[in-house]
Amino acid sequence: MSKTKMSHLGTFRSRSTGDKVFLLIVYILVIFAVCITLYPFVYVVSVAFSDAKAVSRGEVFLLPVGLDLEAFQMVMQYDQLWVSYRNTFFYTLFGTICNLIFSCLAAYPLSRHHFFMRKKLNFFLAFTMYFSGGLIPAYMVVTGIGLYNSPLVMIIPHLVSAYNVMILRSAMESISEELFECGKLEGANDFTLLTKIAIPLSKPTLAVLGLYYAVARYNDFFTGMLYLSKQELQPLQMFLRRILIIASTEILQNAGITDRAAAAQSTMKIRYVCIVLATVPILCICPFVQKYLVKGTMLGAVKG
Repeated sequence: MSKTKMSHLGTFRSRSTGDKVFLLIVYILVIFAVCITLYPFVYVVSVAFSDAKAVSRGEVFLLPVGLDLEAFQMVMQYDQLWVSYRNTFFYTLFGTICNLIFSCLAAYPLSRHHFFMRKKLNFFLAFTMYFSGGLIPAYMVVTGIGLYNSPLVMIIPHLVSAYNVMILRSAMESISEELFECGKLEGANDFTLLTKIAIPLSKPTLAVLGLYYAVARYNDFFTGMLYLSKQELQPLQMFLRRILIIASTEILQNAGITDRAAAAQSTMKIRYVCIVLATVPILCICPFVQKYLVKGTMLGAVKG
């Protein structure tokens, strides 16, 4: 047994009976919460890989029953899926890069105490978190400037999040002021201070905000539902919504399945397969930024 485990075991044994009971209850509740959280995802994956007949009979509860990949083949042969994937990757990648750039440009001046508009702009930034013009004025503005049915409508209206800017501002405020003073003595301007000092020292926070922005853009279907009527421009979440709610028979017709019994058995599986395929990219990205999550969040929470 390692020294760390032995020290934890010794600490647990030294606690009073009441503390032990409390910790036991906490562990049980945490395990119960984890099981409740994971079960829906495990069930969706199990249904996606199970046999269609077993799914229709309701035999799938936790683990897959009879491996069947026919639904995956049908969904992956549907061209609109890959068009939606391409659109979502473009919106997520390009949009997240723009989000981080404009967040840095907004957070840096707000973190500098000598900036004369700092207090006023901080007030207006916080004001937008509680009050907005509403959906109809936003729709009129977006359509009025010609962004309807344009790929830019998925990027420009959501360039900056006030909450994320405040987190990044707090992280930049926690950087030692002596570093900026040394940079100024060397003749560095504000842009150099931002790119050479503020951004490198805020990488953990930027990694977390990048994940927040990427997940938000990847899951955004409401913007596409409002402003994109062309299917060739719609993101993956719009495709998923259409399959889940409106027209899962599109894929069956594309695969040439006309038998009603086979179609009824495959419809439910196709919906779950689409959900699995839609979550794969996020699951692949999260492990690479997981190490920044706790550290970056704590850095952003040091000051107001």
